[in-house]
Amino acid sequence: MNLSYAPGLPVHLLAACFNKTSATYKFYWFLAVLGRVEQGQTQISKQDLFSEMVAHSWFTVNYFHVSFGKQDKLQQAIERIKLEENLTIDADRNAINKKLQATTNKNTLKALLYFNSEVPHRFLSPWFRAEDMNAAYANSQQYQNNCPYALYKDYIEINPAWMKYLQRNARVLKDFCYWNLSIYLQSKNPNVPDIPGKLYKSPIRKALTVQRKQYWDIVLNELGSVDCIYTNKKLLINQYAVEHFIPYAFVAHDLIWNLIPADPTFNCTKSDKLPDLEKYFQPFYQLQQQAVEIIRDKQPNNKLLEDYLSIFPNLETLNAEHYKNQLQPLITIASNNGFEYL
Repeated sequence: MNLSYAPGLPVHLLAACFNKTSATYKFYWFLAVLGRVEQGQTQISKQDLFSEMVAHSWFTVNYFHVSFGKQDKLQQAIERIKLEENLTIDADRNAINKKLQATTNKNTLKALLYFNSEVPHRFLSPWFRAEDMNAAYANSQQYQNNCPYALYKDYIEINPAWMKYLQRNARVLKDFCYWNLSIYLQSKNPNVPDIPGKLYKSPIRKALTVQRKQYWDIVLNELGSVDCIYTNKKLLINQYAVEHFIPYAFVAHDLIWNLIPADPTFNCTKSDKLPDLEKYFQPFYQLQQQAVEIIRDKQPNNKLLEDYLSIFPNLETLNAEHYKNQLQPLITIASNNGFEYL
């Protein structure tokens, strides 16, 4: 991914800032800096930037349970701050920022200020030897090699030569950062699906209207009703929830092979918990099998049938053993990443 050229600016050095990464800090630091520069800030508080780092990564850690690696202190800081500040796992990014920027909690401040010794000067490594913190501060204050900001005790100062470039190219630079972050996190979570889709909180989850009206309503209309696999309650059209068997927070998709009708009350209780395959797989599979047979008979060209092709070579190969073999590794990985069982 090439960054936009700018006369007089060492953009190639900015492109090299993620070449050597052993933690997520640089990615979230750069996103935080870009966010403030977009607002026109030139002198930016370090505490505000560290708060932004936590806020940017909050949903990825708390909701999607993506691992940053055992030694990553940002993930550990988030877990500590969540308890100290009584913040929920789905807290809004702006609310997190506001809370952390104003906090006087000593434990929270300690968790945030840890990053002062790790990221502000190390991010400048492409411009000069930044391992020596004192030298890095001195060099940055002279804007050596036209580095993008100067370092001070409690804040950074954006180099005026970089200001317009960072503002004009903020979207491309963010995409560049997220692209590199997704590659890094995929290496830490090789079996977790859709890492790019788990880097930020979507403003609105898609409604499952199509899956309901164009698939499960047809099935229920044909059968009259189905039993909820969790509660055994009889489900009728317009009286059921469309439920992710493996939580959306892990799979990050709405493919029909993972969706079933469920008791609406239980669906709220289940939340992002994992089903026990020994208990729930057989009724889940039987319901899916019935549905496929009905849809293929009533609407053989129904596009939602294509969803099954992501786990089966073709619909003729749909069988219980293969289905379970596709689900079991996903549930095991989700459990290893912190998702709890029902």
